[in-house]
Amino acid sequence: MQDSIWTILTTLGLYAIVIISPGPNFALVSRLAISGALPSALGATLGLSLAATFYAVLSMTGLAVLIVRVDWFATAIQIVGGLYLVYLGLSGWLVSSSGDNTPPPPTGTLWSGFRLGTLVELTNPKGITFFLGLYAATIPVDADMSVKLIVLLGGFMLEMVWYGSVAMLMSSPPAQAAYKKSGAWIDRIAGMLLIGFGIKMLTYRL
Repeated sequence: MQDSIWTILTTLGLYAIVIISPGPNFALVSRLAISGALPSALGATLGLSLAATFYAVLSMTGLAVLIVRVDWFATAIQIVGGLYLVYLGLSGWLVSSSGDNTPPPPTGTLWSGFRLGTLVELTNPKGITFFLGLYAATIPVDADMSVKLIVLLGGFMLEMVWYGSVAMLMSSPPAQAAYKKSGAWIDRIAGMLLIGFGIKMLTYRL
């Protein structure tokens, strides 16, 4: 029992450290929320969380290894994901450089954000390798199914709580006031971050 608790705490602790580090998911949710599209940001949070849990299930069952070993498929995922992030970044930059200093009105629904978050997570090849490495290092082969289920549920909740908190914080009145004042520059910075993450993904070696 004690070993099982230690396995769960260690796995989820490492999981938490990784998801709070800045990355494309953080940049995506932040940009949606601070622009005033809170429903879209929350939808993206759900999409990111479910897609990450999907990869976690594949890794825990050993199926993710097959994806990584099929070179052309893994490469295709990597290219699509990288180009999509670059596209999102360029879109944000072009909107901010349109010559109108007034931030665009909030757009996006819960469903559109969900689709966006799901696609961004599923096309991130680092997601697969992260879960493969994490579970190989922390979860014994003979671990009880209950332990694996708790880890899966815990990981999903960590994703939801963290990115949900980011969405709420970035949609708060102070953040909205900052966006109304410097929305163009905020969009440019967010766009540059997404472009940078996209380029990094394109050059990432599986």
